[in-house]
Amino acid sequence: MIISKRIRRAASAVVAAAATTALLAACAAGTASAPSSSDSAPVEGGDLTFLIQGYDAGWVSSKTSISSYEGNLWGEITDKLIYVDEQGTLSPWIATSWEELNGATEFVLHLKERVTFSDGSPLDAAAVVDNINIWAKGDPDRGISKVGLFPSGNFDRAEATDSSTVHVFFTSPALSFIPTLAYHGTILLSPATLALPIDDQADLAQQVGSGPFTVKSFTQGDSYVLEKRPDYDWGPEAIGHTGAAYLDTITYKVIKDTSVRTSTVASGQADVAYNVEPQEIESLTDQGFVVDTPRYLGFTDGFQVDTSVAPTNELAVRQAIQHGIDRQDIVDTVYTDKWDVATSFLQGNVPEAGDYSELLSYDPDKSEKLLDEAGWVLGSDGYRSKDGTTLEFTVTPNPYVPSTQAEDELIAQQLKRIGIKVNLNVVDVSGYAAVLAAHPPLFQTSRSFVDVGTVAGVLTSQNKGEDWFKTGTSDQKLNDLANGIATASDRDSRTALVDELQQYVLEQGYSIPTVQLVQRLYLLSPKVKGVTFNGLAFANFATAWIAP
Repeated sequence: MIISKRIRRAASAVVAAAATTALLAACAAGTASAPSSSDSAPVEGGDLTFLIQGYDAGWVSSKTSISSYEGNLWGEITDKLIYVDEQGTLSPWIATSWEELNGATEFVLHLKERVTFSDGSPLDAAAVVDNINIWAKGDPDRGISKVGLFPSGNFDRAEATDSSTVHVFFTSPALSFIPTLAYHGTILLSPATLALPIDDQADLAQQVGSGPFTVKSFTQGDSYVLEKRPDYDWGPEAIGHTGAAYLDTITYKVIKDTSVRTSTVASGQADVAYNVEPQEIESLTDQGFVVDTPRYLGFTDGFQVDTSVAPTNELAVRQAIQHGIDRQDIVDTVYTDKWDVATSFLQGNVPEAGDYSELLSYDPDKSEKLLDEAGWVLGSDGYRSKDGTTLEFTVTPNPYVPSTQAEDELIAQQLKRIGIKVNLNVVDVSGYAAVLAAHPPLFQTSRSFVDVGTVAGVLTSQNKGEDWFKTGTSDQKLNDLANGIATASDRDSRTALVDELQQYVLEQGYSIPTVQLVQRLYLLSPKVKGVTFNGLAFANFATAWIAP
């Protein structure tokens, strides 16, 4: 029996600060100094260097999904209508208030006045309407996609009723609309940027936002320099600082190697490194560095399963994989006590997430029985085959989460015990889109969202959905659940449908979750103070300063 335990849990964060020493003295230009007290006053000025894995060549913000790399930079040069904190609580930002009308089929947004984009144009109701239309519909004639998690299937129109009021209409209830305005894909860009041809829009130099920083200069694939916008005065009150940034500049420096990023911050040559190895966290904090591990709202780490290709077109194979993975062993071996095993394909801090541990239990005997009954015979080489075909597939670790390579190596060992051969294909960020396009049986992915109602937009191909499991519209139960969630008129009935969806997807082996994801890890010099994190686990450096 499956017991649903919907829970709400604050994102965890590890913060440590003490006297620090360099990890690699040989490459050190100096060591980080002792941190200032936590109650010290913010310091104006300073240049922060943030080391990051890399950026795609094109900067089109309305792609179906935005990587965590782009999200970090875009979050500093743009604003959103709504702010979401680490507990999933929504609060005003550019929208000062909002109204939900007529059974969640209409919404009215009231906007801050005298907000401007960095080119001087107003961020008014007309500009918001332009942005909403792009998020909801994209522009296929220009090759611009809609935002993947926007509730676009039942979107009707958005109208500016005056300079500071927007009225949005849906053809059926859209409970996820307001929360999605806090999503990192729904960034506000100037109408001039949105009107550009796609090749020009992909030029970061032409990305005009209203955020606390602007793009000063960049060399694609190497470094990106942002500078403070002195007149900025409309940040979200929830972060405790609504005015101009304290820092003068932020430089994002591309360094692909995780160990080099870590050692560069440890030696005092940079201030922040993105995505350190989990097993290094304890050592780094012991030496006085800060490692923040915010957990986001969204999907767990795990695999989308392509049901249209062999061997995962067989239910027995999918279920055997589900029970052939020892998730606790993954946490114990690859991660630390900051990680939890997955109990669904939704993160545990999503309010509607349930506990379906029974469907994810490690049971290799059950896996072997399923494969035996499906005709997969174990051979002398230790692998199963049927009709002359070996039971095997290739898995590509998610380059956006460096620790997944070690995770997948362990999963390959676990599945070998039940006779499944797993080949690993390691690629960098630039090659990952091609992996997805090739439709592998298992595609390792993660995705954040603000509201569970947007889940429906990725599960099937209905309403131009992303069709994660390649079922198209062939699974009527999945169609009905997705539609019901997307168009629910009240949150209680929607929660019941989400419960049913989680159980069904896991029983069918459409999703194979592994661990509750801590994807965005931040190694900070103890001199860096005041960093805040939102509900998507992105850092906000408009609140940060560098202590002397």
